[in-house]
Amino acid sequence: MALPLAAQNPISPAQTVPDPVQTAAPALLPATAPLPAVFPALAQPIIAPASHAVQVLQGFRAQDVKFDLNDLMEILRDRRHEGWVLAAYPDPKTAQPLIGAGVSLDLPAREHLQTDPLNPHDFIEPSSAELWQAAGLDPRRLDTILSDFNHRLGAWSKKGFRRKIATLSPQITDEEAEQLLRVSVIQAIYNAKGYCHDFDRLTASQQMALSQLVYQMGVNLAEFSQFLDLINHYAESLARSDAAATAARPVVAGPIVAGAAQLARTAFATEADYWKAVQKSLVESQWARLYRMRAVSVIAMLDPTYVNGPGVAEQRVGAMLRPAVAHRRAGARAVSVPHARRGAATRNAKMRRQKKRGV
Repeated sequence: MALPLAAQNPISPAQTVPDPVQTAAPALLPATAPLPAVFPALAQPIIAPASHAVQVLQGFRAQDVKFDLNDLMEILRDRRHEGWVLAAYPDPKTAQPLIGAGVSLDLPAREHLQTDPLNPHDFIEPSSAELWQAAGLDPRRLDTILSDFNHRLGAWSKKGFRRKIATLSPQITDEEAEQLLRVSVIQAIYNAKGYCHDFDRLTASQQMALSQLVYQMGVNLAEFSQFLDLINHYAESLARSDAAATAARPVVAGPIVAGAAQLARTAFATEADYWKAVQKSLVESQWARLYRMRAVSVIAMLDPTYVNGPGVAEQRVGAMLRPAVAHRRAGARAVSVPHARRGAATRNAKMRRQKKRGV
């Protein structure tokens, strides 16, 4: 007779019967449980470690400047300057993608060496991706926006694309555009200190003016050597014939620098005559003539008494600044405004006489 199953497999008292539930296949994790650490890419996007530039941008403090950062941002939002577009659009000259207040979307990180041995402050030139990261935005969205931009640019061309700017659907929110503008302005402020080692001694409006110059011109501001020589007191070095200082950074003694040499020794941020010489170095530049409206507002801020009368300061600069010369085609006849008005008046009088005679 066959033995019972239990008798065929006797179990000693020291053994325990395994729980059938425990010996079954492991159960799946609940839907609400966090993903295991072995799948980090599925939990959140991979974010590159913060570079030096990103750390600088995110570490900005309001007390680092004398002016209100929001005031400069409000100026740069104005449509008389860069405008405000919430979708990627092409630069009118280079066709590079811009967004918000003209923030570039495809710039690589660049090296910007400090060539002034008397200024220990360095420069930062982060990539567009680093600016995007410093603004706290998802890097995957930047890739999508750039892909859409390149597709549209190829289909529409630069001119066709710019004609459609007003019809583009937003790709970022107003708040995100604000964040991008904010980190771009902070970069300009940081680099302004690299251009002027006396930045902290400037008045609030002077700091804002220099920061705006850096924002508008970027690395091209280095070409304004006469302006930079003046705001860094190199005119004073020339006046004192300080061989060591002059050898450290050779300076060409132009007429403006030579005329301001003695003035540079006085109170730096408040000496009116000294800052008139600084303003004149910008007034005589091609940038001021080509972008007259913008230049007037920026150059006026360099006036140490700007806060007492911004309108008066702008009128004074406007009177000094000559408009850009319009180039006419060969053979074109120049007509002055008074002559044009006289011609129109003559034609109108002739028409009235003909009408009176019934012609």
